[in-house]
Amino acid sequence: MMRENSPEIVVVGGGAGSSVTLNGLRRRNIAPSAIVTAFDSGGSSGRLRDEFGHLALGDIRQCLTALAEESPETEAFRLATQYRFTNESSLNGHNLGDLFLSALTDMHTDIEIAVRQMARMLRISGQVVPVTLDRADLCAELVDGSVLRGESTINLSLRRYDPSPIKRVYLDRDVRANERAIQAIYDADLIVLGPGDLYTSIIPNLLVRGVAEAIEASRARTVFVCNVMTKHGETDGFTPADFLREISIYLGGAPVDYALINSTPVSIEAQSVYSGVNAKPVELTSDLAERLQPWSRQQICIPLSEELVPAGEDEMRVRHDPDRLAAAIIGLFDGVNREQTNTVTGGEVLPVAD
Repeated sequence: MMRENSPEIVVVGGGAGSSVTLNGLRRRNIAPSAIVTAFDSGGSSGRLRDEFGHLALGDIRQCLTALAEESPETEAFRLATQYRFTNESSLNGHNLGDLFLSALTDMHTDIEIAVRQMARMLRISGQVVPVTLDRADLCAELVDGSVLRGESTINLSLRRYDPSPIKRVYLDRDVRANERAIQAIYDADLIVLGPGDLYTSIIPNLLVRGVAEAIEASRARTVFVCNVMTKHGETDGFTPADFLREISIYLGGAPVDYALINSTPVSIEAQSVYSGVNAKPVELTSDLAERLQPWSRQQICIPLSEELVPAGEDEMRVRHDPDRLAAAIIGLFDGVNREQTNTVTGGEVLPVAD
């Protein structure tokens, strides 16, 4: 049952970060719109893209699964869409959900029909919209002048080596925004950016022609959810202000309305695990409010993270708690309706920027 006076919430991003947000909103009877990046070039998604000429499907599939109804009728299919082949075969590394979505796209020669059919089978709440229907590759120019082409190349190169920092990211060709994505932005009450990989999941959506402009023109309030951990090669040493600065640049210089920042300390055990991939907790400095003010109008620090060992894995993971995050986002919407901003229970509202 949908929430009474349910807000129109758009989540911009892709992958695991957006999936957490979408899952939390679905649990609270919100039917959000997910605007999803389509530039993945690695793994199962990238292989299918190269072989069949489709858009990258992996992020779309993850968001569909996050919004799926949790019921006996959908359980088998929902779990199957997350299955990845690991045995030594020609399917090794492929995700079954990606294969199924690829088959639907081939059958109908239209990815949007394929997405809608899979959405019906999963009985999702909301909608999942590719940010563009055109193909392009994500590129990263580093401070040393070198250029990395392809999302998977960016991820692998920056993770394996001690790279020069990213100077900017861009698409190798001009692509138009999906009209349904633009309409969802115009219809939104809140537009949520993040959490997720800054340069390879969130910002790529803003590189598509018309998306940043639509966000600026929309009546919606914008919310940036800051990551809990840094990512080696992309956001080493980043504070919340650094994340927000980059988002603002790709939004055309406009600050976001709200910044949601996790205040839960990361355990020593989790930090030890993440040190193996050179990732650290995003640091909350004593001058946080002052440093955030150019990039956001309101900053809220609140406990948002959880630590868990995912099914099928052996090590601790740190992520946003989907229920806490959804509650914070909905609290912002309710606060706007009451012409208040300090509505996120248990959070510290930092001084508002002038």
